[in-house]
Amino acid sequence: MVTSTEQRHQLIARAILPDPGGAGVAAISAQRWHQLAGQLCPIIGDGGFMAIYLRSLHVTRNQYTWLPQHDAIPAGAAFAALGQALRECPADAGGASTALLCTFIDTLILLIGELLTTSILREAWGDDVENHAGTELP
Repeated sequence: MVTSTEQRHQLIARAILPDPGGAGVAAISAQRWHQLAGQLCPIIGDGGFMAIYLRSLHVTRNQYTWLPQHDAIPAGAAFAALGQALRECPADAGGASTALLCTFIDTLILLIGELLTTSILREAWGDDVENHAGTELP
């Protein structure tokens, strides 16, 4: 049986996979992060967002050691550094980007709950979180 966490991780992976139109993982990942930051920063502040992002980056670097490592910097600069790293390792970019987003979202759920996190994701990503079967993020 597939858990809601597994479903959520699958949907996050689909939300960042390159589209048929040609946008790559780095570009789509940056877009998803900007959209998420746009929804979360007014709620938890820039510092709160970056604290969760940096923690998620630190955890994800255990598996993807080539991901950027930095202190708190503006979100735009952090996303640019992430995009550059993803472009430099295209073979692992999808897995790394998915792992980073999943870690961030899982942490956010622990802090504010699944219902509110799901609502924020829907607001940030809109129809992009819909899976191929037509069901939405749980």
